[in-house]
Amino acid sequence: MNDAPDGLFTPGFALTNTTWLAELDRAVARGTDHLLRAQRPDGHWVFELEADATIPAEYILLRHFLGEADADGIEAKIGTYLRRIQSPDGGWPLFHGGASDISATVKAYFALKMIGDDPDAPHMRRARDAVLSRGGAGRANVFTRIQLALYGELPWEAVPTMPVEMILLPRWFPFHLSKVSYWARTVLIPLLVLMTLRPRAKNPRGVTVQELIAPGRIPLPSGEHQRPGWAAFFGALDRALKVAGPLWPKGSRQRAIDRCVAFVTERLNGEDGLGAIYPAMANTVMMYAALGHAPDHPLRATARRAVEKLLVIRDGEAYCQPCVSPVWDTALVAHALLEVGDDRAVAAARHGLDWLKPLQELDVVGDWAEARPNVRPGGWAFQYRNAHYPDLDDTAVVVMAMDRARRAHWHEEGTPDFDEPIARGVEWTAGLQSTNGGWGAFDADNTHDALNNIPFADHGALLDPPTADVTARCISMFAQLGETRDTPRMRAALDYLAREQEADGSWFGRWGVNHVYGTWSVLCALNAAGLDGSHPMVRRAADWLVAIQNDDGGWGEGCESYRLDRRAHDPFLSTASQTAWALLGLMAAGEVDHPAVARGIEYLRLTQDPDGGWPQGAYTGGGFPRVFYLRYHGYPRFFPVWALARYRNLRRANEPRVAHGM
Repeated sequence: MNDAPDGLFTPGFALTNTTWLAELDRAVARGTDHLLRAQRPDGHWVFELEADATIPAEYILLRHFLGEADADGIEAKIGTYLRRIQSPDGGWPLFHGGASDISATVKAYFALKMIGDDPDAPHMRRARDAVLSRGGAGRANVFTRIQLALYGELPWEAVPTMPVEMILLPRWFPFHLSKVSYWARTVLIPLLVLMTLRPRAKNPRGVTVQELIAPGRIPLPSGEHQRPGWAAFFGALDRALKVAGPLWPKGSRQRAIDRCVAFVTERLNGEDGLGAIYPAMANTVMMYAALGHAPDHPLRATARRAVEKLLVIRDGEAYCQPCVSPVWDTALVAHALLEVGDDRAVAAARHGLDWLKPLQELDVVGDWAEARPNVRPGGWAFQYRNAHYPDLDDTAVVVMAMDRARRAHWHEEGTPDFDEPIARGVEWTAGLQSTNGGWGAFDADNTHDALNNIPFADHGALLDPPTADVTARCISMFAQLGETRDTPRMRAALDYLAREQEADGSWFGRWGVNHVYGTWSVLCALNAAGLDGSHPMVRRAADWLVAIQNDDGGWGEGCESYRLDRRAHDPFLSTASQTAWALLGLMAAGEVDHPAVARGIEYLRLTQDPDGGWPQGAYTGGGFPRVFYLRYHGYPRFFPVWALARYRNLRRANEPRVAHGM
């Protein structure tokens, strides 16, 4: 086989075979050095996880709700960050380069005014105009309206009614809190107490934003995903609940509040916070404050410290992360380093896997047991600690890395014993398969679609249904461990993926942007399950990836690809992480010799920074499609190393088939 790539896009490309391999080795080595420098002394990796303006703005509003002084100067640094990411039109987008979003803009404006920015300053006038041109703050989403209501800027009647008594409903009732996603549940339950007690923010500076409220009636929030019939029904129900609100018996109301508080306190999760996500953590702090707990009360103080641990503080600016991703980052870096394969990379990967081993949740029966009560715990969470909410995606990725490490080094003295963690992870994953054959991220059969039509669900992310990317990861895990595709659960899962394939050959990526991510995930699973490039599913997906390659050799896909009316791929600038996903997907489809793969590899080689990483400002992580996106700072650091090392290994081995689940 010719080791130099053929037909490269680079004009005048004339590397010899030897030079090409040497350049590839150097790129892998630089990327490996970069990752090794980022490893923490205890073995793990954690990279920044950045969202949009809403989380740092909400952090400022939380401090002013509580009446905290800016003794540490953090507000000024967050103000610098917010001003830097403001769009030219005056608003704030949900992702880098995106259109301005009214809810993000309302919160960012409110936060900057809290910090002390002059409302007549040019950037504030532009922001105000951006809000008013979109109908004013009364058109913002549910969570923004709640923030404004807590400050007395909007009436509570503008917020959809969610009676705290709903926590007392039996599980058979059409709306039950076990029927929504974990993130909705942890955010909503402390919020129910706040919406019932309706505390007023301390707001020591007396800042208001009435200039953002346009005159006229404020309609209930709605989302483009909601169906008119259901929306009309739930709208009528909301009006009825507003009328009935004052008539609720005081005894049942207090019992419901007590139940909410007990739920939160049981799952407080120490200084990692309720659900280990910012909105739930902030609502918890405000709930304890509304209940009259002093700042030094142990529960309130613990919850408040958890929020502080999400801050990223630099010399000139700061922001608040929505959560942290150490398990996810460590497991994926381990895969990349195991692919690199030299002694120092493997040693670092094993150090990371040693760190991961005790983080497996083996004792706490989490909320997932509502749907699967007879399954033993055995999963990993995304964050440092989140015992009630492990997830299937992290668990599958950790298990595959541990399995790969033990297979490669089973004969070496001192090799970690991963057999039991792997077995428990597999057992838990198998027990969480949904009845349609797929896997959701945190729960089984979380598919009560009608609930996304309630006014509170204007974001369209109330549920955690099975998705192609998570299902693919679970299939990859089972197949890597030797399970054949003719077992009942594998047949059901593969049938699910067949049903989910898009007309163009791609798969939707729920947790990564978007179809490039989903297609990479599924192609890895199909390869692991033994479906080669001749299978129609594989062929159509590989052809789609080749067809959407950019002229520069890379791949890219924007967050707009989540729009509901999407019919085909929209060209987008190439990114390092999405290029790596496409390459890994094509190699899993058996296309290591395809010219498109050679062009993609050369794109990564030529765009690598001198320090071994890759530049990437684009958001390629999914939070809630169309509502919330994530920039994983680690993605352009480890995925390209993984892709380059795999390509090098496959070419040198003259072996077209990928031997691993990922």
